[in-house]
Parts: sequence; structure tokens; C-alpha cells
Amino acid sequence: MLETYPKDLGGIDKDKLIACIQACFECAQACTACADACLSEDMVADLTTCIRFNLDCADVCAATGNVLSRRTGYDANVTRAVLEACAAACKACGDECAQHADMHEHCQVCAESCRACEQACNELLATIS
Repeated sequence: MLETYPKDLGGIDKDKLIACIQACFECAQACTACADACLSEDMVADLTTCIRFNLDCADVCAATGNVLSRRTGYDANVTRAVLEACAAACKACGDECAQHADMHEHCQVCAESCRACEQACNELLATIS
């Protein structure tokens, strides 16, 4: 879709922007699915924090993907802030899910998605002046 955008992308590296948008939406989906899978576990009470981090991360990632997808009226300060928030949410969620990864495969998959999104956000952040 960004290939069809009629104007300059605001000086942002297009490949890193595309990778970050994709990582955000993939992470949002992984976190939502992980939270749902956690709710199906017999030991759901032990996964309360994980579920909360999953849901928070999913919301932040979806919002970040949406903000990054809107290029008209680009504001570097807003973009920087949402990327920093997304990277922080992904780090927290990835760390939490990693604690359960040996017992729950869905937590392993989610942790990997969080790490990939955190990295994509940080890589895009590095290109914003």
C-alpha cells in the first residue's frame, strides 16, 4: 500500500517502515492469541500477569501500526513516541512470555513476535531525525 502513496513518506526509510508496520500487526495478533490461549490453560490464575501484558502489548502494537500507516501530516515527535512505547510494551511482554515459554508453546511464539517487533521499532526509531 505504501508503494501507492502519492507523496514523500516524510523522509522515513520505506523498507524499515514497512517492516515495522508488519511486525506491529503480527505482534498484535500473536499477543491477542497468546492471551486467549493463556485463558484456556488449567493454571490460568498463574498467567494473569502474562494475559495483562499480552493485551496491553496487542493494543499498543495495533495503535502503532495504525499511526505508522498514516503518512499525511507526518509528525516525527508523535512517531518517535509511539515507537518508543511500542518497543517498551514489546520488551515487557516478551520478557513475561519468555518466563512461561518452556511450559506453553504459545508464550514462546508470542515472545519471539514481541522481540521481532521491538527490534523493528528500534530500527525504525534509529532512522528518525
